[in-house]
Amino acid sequence: MPHYSTAEEFRTRGLRFVRRIHRMRMVGTVLCALPIASVLQERAAGEPFWVLLVLNAFVWPQVADWLCRRSRDPVATEFRCLMLDSAFGGAWIAAMAVSAAPAAVFVTMLIADKIAAGGWGLLWRSSIALGLGFAIAWAALGFPFEPEVSQRTLLACVPFLFVYAVALSVLTHRLGRRIAKQNRELEHLTRTDPIMQLPNRPYFETRAFNELSRFKRSGHLATLLLIDIDHFKAINDCYGHGMGDVVLKRVAELLRSSVRDIDLPARYGGDEFAMLLVDTDANQAMQAAERLRIRISELVFEAEPGLHCSSSIGLAELSKDHDKLDQWIQAADAALYRAKAAGRNRVATA
Repeated sequence: MPHYSTAEEFRTRGLRFVRRIHRMRMVGTVLCALPIASVLQERAAGEPFWVLLVLNAFVWPQVADWLCRRSRDPVATEFRCLMLDSAFGGAWIAAMAVSAAPAAVFVTMLIADKIAAGGWGLLWRSSIALGLGFAIAWAALGFPFEPEVSQRTLLACVPFLFVYAVALSVLTHRLGRRIAKQNRELEHLTRTDPIMQLPNRPYFETRAFNELSRFKRSGHLATLLLIDIDHFKAINDCYGHGMGDVVLKRVAELLRSSVRDIDLPARYGGDEFAMLLVDTDANQAMQAAERLRIRISELVFEAEPGLHCSSSIGLAELSKDHDKLDQWIQAADAALYRAKAAGRNRVATA
């Protein structure tokens, strides 16, 4: 996997933003050119207006993209280009003599575009740019004002109004899905032990607390298991910490494959694991724990054929004596202690 510095990662994310804006700008400038061209033709505009229209519709998007890609801060440069977009939009509204329908469509889409790209801060700055572009161009052209709109110009607004709005909606939807995915990934990271790929202790205790609350409400049973790898320090000392990690990962794999979807295995800390068995009483949990203990004792490690490991397991079924989560966990911990005191490699109940 390639390694990127913080600055490189920042620039890479910025270039992804630039690519999205570039596609929208290319669509928007071409579609904007249709109603502008209709009004310019109706007003018998001179050649300079047509040259400027071609430059704005076809050349400017490529220039903006080039400037952003060369910049050390592509996002900041893109924001400046977006404000120029608004200034150009204001100038074209003036050049169209404030033709009502194109003006309303341009302003509406420029506002939506800026909110989607940069929120209210960018909208405020770009609105100032739009106003300045309009004021300067309108004054330079002698304050033309012909708000009446022909049917042809109205029809020329339709492609921009429809296609650009749909494209913006699709882009916003994709960004929303990406953010939702990133949020799910972040949530997964915050509740998962990255090495063992098991839920971590805080998440496990949250789920256990929920089961305790459910038991108090409806009497649904649950049993908690605490699992300790016997003489794990000796494994580390004899075979090295790398092999110790292999042992823990193999046990974690067993836990993941030994539970139902409604149950929850977790890394509780160090060489200790935990398991929450839902809708399970002590007898059922004892059977499940015994099967797990046997499977752990049968693990074979190809890199170290002489290595064998075992586990001690303490379990505690929820009862009315458990008013708090700590009491339930302490009951399982006491059972685990008894399993160790009795010689290890066994299961004990609270």
